[in-house]
Amino acid sequence: QKTHLKSICLQYQLYLLPNSHCFCLLKNGMGLIIFFLCAYVPKTEAGHCKWAEVLKDLEKIKASKDIDVSLYTANTDEDVKCQEPVIRCFFLETEVIIQECRIKNCSETQDVLNIWKNGNASLENNKLNSTTSAKCKECEEYEEKQFTEFIQNFVKVIQRDCK
Repeated sequence: QKTHLKSICLQYQLYLLPNSHCFCLLKNGMGLIIFFLCAYVPKTEAGHCKWAEVLKDLEKIKASKDIDVSLYTANTDEDVKCQEPVIRCFFLETEVIIQECRIKNCSETQDVLNIWKNGNASLENNKLNSTTSAKCKECEEYEEKQFTEFIQNFVKVIQRDCK
């Protein structure tokens, strides 16, 4: 009989819950809109990476057999203060890939162009780090590496910036 009594008490509390002050806003449309904006928007904004489109296109071209070029490849373990010059270097080298694709008429030309356009737009719109350390290397100071290793490092550096 105690179990039955507890069940009735629980049902009564559940009945009171929607009638409480906290939930009265949810009864009208404006309250629902405010609830969803507060609950949903911060999560989507925090989870968004400005390089998402670039990463998608990098995945598309990484297995390309048409692109056979050596590129200046920044190290993935560069100082955080050098993040902007490192990313700029990768996008600069993307221009070399574009030229290679135009010469060989490779199927990934549009993907490479998208990487370059989206990357440069993101760099211009969102300055990564306005103060660049004097100890950061110039792009040409990095070792030249094959295309596959270049893409792997490029992805790692961008993913690190997304965190």
